[in-house]
Amino acid sequence: MFHSATLKLTAWYMAILIVISLLFSTIIYSTASNEVGNRLSYLQRNDQVVYFRNPTMLDTLRDTQVHEAQANLLGSLMVTNAFIWLAGGIGSYYLARRSLGPIEKAHEAQSRFTSDASHELRTPLASMKTELEVALRDTMLTKEEMRELLASNLEEVDKLTKLSHTLLQLSQLDYDSIEFKKIDLQPIVQSIIERYDKTGKRIRLISHTSLHSIQANQSNLEELLTILLDNALKYSPRDSLIDVTLIGQKHMAGFAITNQGEGIAPEALPHIFNRFYRADTSRTSHDNKGYGLGLSLAKKIVELHNGELTVSSALKSATTFRVLLPNFKQDQAKKDTRL
Repeated sequence: MFHSATLKLTAWYMAILIVISLLFSTIIYSTASNEVGNRLSYLQRNDQVVYFRNPTMLDTLRDTQVHEAQANLLGSLMVTNAFIWLAGGIGSYYLARRSLGPIEKAHEAQSRFTSDASHELRTPLASMKTELEVALRDTMLTKEEMRELLASNLEEVDKLTKLSHTLLQLSQLDYDSIEFKKIDLQPIVQSIIERYDKTGKRIRLISHTSLHSIQANQSNLEELLTILLDNALKYSPRDSLIDVTLIGQKHMAGFAITNQGEGIAPEALPHIFNRFYRADTSRTSHDNKGYGLGLSLAKKIVELHNGELTVSSALKSATTFRVLLPNFKQDQAKKDTRL
């Protein structure tokens, strides 16, 4: 589909280019021909033509010179137009591919997303359907077995609810405008840590910077912290320590979350932010398996804040997610410069 659209767009570009080149060539040819004729007529009237005693010979010579000049001009214009059309054709195809490239990528991503979402939805629905069909055929089903069946179906419904909520968040981030304000990073990080670690022994907060004020949307920032902390807890041993370090640079401030565990293979690192991507599900228990949307959502939040989200890891080693967002001082300085 996009190959055909590229060829059609190229044809339109070429048609416009040909019409313009022919129009200019016609104007140039007409102007140059008139100029040559006028010049030779002037020479005929000039004193230099006294050497030509035969006026008819002079007219013939003038006409010959005009025709030769027109032929040379026409040949030059044809060669020039041929070169312009060839270069224009290549350029038109390149521009057509460049124009349709992002649309093609978006279409492929949407198709892949729809396919992956359908697959993720189909699995719990199939499980629920199978359990219900078995229960309906069993005439000797006890009350306890019915309770277990309902509990199992409720678990699947909770998974579907979480999936639909995350998909809705991703969709809203694609189209909604976000309101930014000055936010002090440390108390928000501290509150999220306390939500996950009531005892204060599992997650440690470290501050290496005084640049804690950033320009961000608070609800999105809390969601980002929640995703990355949940991911760190999910992929690390229960008795291991997780470090949350506040970091800062000249124009950026943020945090780094480091957890111990199995780590991430080098070949998986470029893909972990893709939607529905899960590297090695054997690293977690069945209860901790997700849909592979959390990191994709985190990446989207950071991009909307014009920040940076990077990850460093290796197998059997620590994994660190590093987030940097524009700090308040930098943003305020830009506003003051504009004023």
